[in-house]
Amino acid sequence: MTMTAMPSSSRLAAARRQPAATPRFCALRGATTVAADEGPMVDDAVRELLTALTCANGLRPDDIVSAIFSATPDIHSLYPAAVARALGWTDVPMLCVTEMTTEGAPALCIRVMLHLTLASGRTVRPIYLRGARTLRPDLVSL
Repeated sequence: MTMTAMPSSSRLAAARRQPAATPRFCALRGATTVAADEGPMVDDAVRELLTALTCANGLRPDDIVSAIFSATPDIHSLYPAAVARALGWTDVPMLCVTEMTTEGAPALCIRVMLHLTLASGRTVRPIYLRGARTLRPDLVSL
C-alpha cells in the first residue's frame, strides 16, 4: 500500500516513525569594540553584538549550547555574560576570559564564540561590528 492510499491515521503513524533531521554542532564567532571601558558602553555593545548574531542567524536560546566571551585586558567593568543573561540566556553555560595581548590588535575589544546545534544544511554568518571589523574584513561583507 502506498502512502497516499493509507488511511490518515496510518499516515500519521508513518510520519512519526520518520527520523528527525540530525542536528549538527557548529561554532559562530562575532566581535565588537567599545569607545571606553564603562559599564553602559560595554552593555550596549554586547547587546548589539548578540542581537545582530541571533537575528542574522535566526537563533533562539535553545540553539545555543554554550558561549565563550573574551575581552581585551582593558575591559573589566562588566562581564559580557551578564549582558547575555539579561537578554534571557539563562540556561546557556557561559565563560568570560581575557583575550591575549597582540601587537596591532584592536583595543577595547569583546569577542564571542557561540557553540550551536542547528539543523543540517543551515549555515551561520559571523558578525564583526565597530572597530572589530578589522579582525576579519573578509567576513564583514558577508
